[in-house]
Amino acid sequence: MKKYWSFFKMRLMAGLQYRAAALAGMSTQFVWGTMEILLYRAFWLESPEKFPMGMEALSTYIWLQQAFLTLFAMWNWEYDILESVKTGAVSYELLRPTDIYSMWMARSIANRLARAALRMIPVIVVASFIPAPYGLRLHISPAVFGLFLLSIVLMVLVVCSYTLLVYALTFYLTDPNGIMVVSVAAADLLSGAVVPLPFLPDGLRKFAELTPFASMQNVPLRIFNGNIPLSEIPGVMGLQVFWIVTLISAGYLLTRNGLRRAVILGG
Repeated sequence: MKKYWSFFKMRLMAGLQYRAAALAGMSTQFVWGTMEILLYRAFWLESPEKFPMGMEALSTYIWLQQAFLTLFAMWNWEYDILESVKTGAVSYELLRPTDIYSMWMARSIANRLARAALRMIPVIVVASFIPAPYGLRLHISPAVFGLFLLSIVLMVLVVCSYTLLVYALTFYLTDPNGIMVVSVAAADLLSGAVVPLPFLPDGLRKFAELTPFASMQNVPLRIFNGNIPLSEIPGVMGLQVFWIVTLISAGYLLTRNGLRRAVILGG
C-alpha cells in the first residue's frame, strides 16, 4: 500500500504544476456556468411551477458542477494509458512489483484531484458572491455538508472505477475510440452533466437512477442543493457503494484476464 500512496502523491504534485491550464479552465467554467444559468432563467421566468427544483437550487447545482468539473468529467482520459495498452508498451508496467490496476487507480484519482484542487476554490468563492437566486447557496446544515463530502469521495471512486473499466476493455479492442465516445455520451446524458436528472422525462430518469452514471455528479450536487431529501440520502449513497464494488471487480478481472491473454513480440 505504501508504494501506491507514494505514487499517488507524486502524480498529485505533478498535476498541481499546471497552473496556467487551471486558470484557462476557470475562465471557461465561469463563462459556461453563467450561460447555463441565463438559459435556465429564461425558461424559469416563463413557467417556474414546471421546474422540478427552484432557481436557487439549480444555480447551486450548476456552480458546483463547474467547480468540481474535473472530478467527474468522463472526457478526462489519460491517453498515455490507452496508448500503452494499444501499442503493448503496458508490458513495461509488468516489470514493476506492483498491481497494474491499483497503480492506474492511484494515478486516476491523483490526476482528477490535482486538477480540481486548482480550480474549485476560486469558482466557489466567486459564485457565492453572486446575488440570489443565481449564485451558489452555502447555507446548509453541518450534517448535510458531511454527507455531501462523503458522497464526493464515493463519486470520485465511481468515476475512476468506470474509467478504469474502459481502460481494461481496451485489451480486447483494436481501437478504443468507439467505446470512449459511447461511454462519454452515456455519462453526459445519464449522470446529469447535460441537464440535471430531475429535468429528464420520468422513464429516462428512472432508468438513469439505476445506472452507475446517476451515482456520479448527480448524487453529491443534489445532496448539497437539498433536492435529495435527507431520508433518501442513505439509499442513494448505498447505491454509490454498490457501483464502486461492481465496477472495481469488473475492471480488475478484465485487466487481469487481458494481461494473461497479452502476447508481447520483439527481438
